[in-house]
Amino acid sequence: MTTTTDSPAIILIAGHWLGAWAWDEVLENLKTEHPRAIAMTLPGLDANDPGRASRTLDAQAEAILDLMAQQGVQPAILVAHSGANAPVSLVMDRCPELVHRVVWVDSGPVATGTVFAPDLPEDLAELALPPFDVLAQQASLEGLSAEDLEQFRARAVPEPGPVLRQPLQLSNDARRKVPTTLLCCSLPGAQVLELAQTGHPMFTEVANLEHLDIIDLPTGHWPMWSRPRDLAKAIGAQASRGN
Repeated sequence: MTTTTDSPAIILIAGHWLGAWAWDEVLENLKTEHPRAIAMTLPGLDANDPGRASRTLDAQAEAILDLMAQQGVQPAILVAHSGANAPVSLVMDRCPELVHRVVWVDSGPVATGTVFAPDLPEDLAELALPPFDVLAQQASLEGLSAEDLEQFRARAVPEPGPVLRQPLQLSNDARRKVPTTLLCCSLPGAQVLELAQTGHPMFTEVANLEHLDIIDLPTGHWPMWSRPRDLAKAIGAQASRGN
């Protein structure tokens, strides 16, 4: 059991449209053995922030680094879901020595030059959560109940346009040395590796990782709602292991 203050902090970061609230059930199951687990809301995804639509990937990366600093001098474990991969990739590029391990939840590291939505109009300040029939064409909704979808719709915050349009500039190869776990949900790990080896742009960085573990957790793209207990167990297991 990992219960001492000497264990690394675990920082949970959800993807687009989501804040710390998305991890509530995961945290309930994780904190018993990992009391230093914490969820954060990225800049731009706080509904009460009047300037949130102008927030950038740089601001999000700085917020993650600030929270890591507040948790103490030890390197932290970053758990990044979906579109949180861009700011977390920036953090790992800038300060890889501060990351004990990164756990990608149905996500993965981003290659330099990547832009999430290159065709997003410049005059569009933010991108609201699309209708679920449209979203389902981009990411699996498997395992989500009507109640899950209702909460998602009610609490989702539009994604800031600058976050979606900003090219990711990475230059530090040391980010690829950070111990990494892929928690594969909507695609099995074997398929992710195959796509990485064939040069698929979404997975190209996976092929460059030096210390990689893969765990399959079959479900849709939002396992924090469809399989929260299993997700917490998988995250906890990665936090308890040595590098």
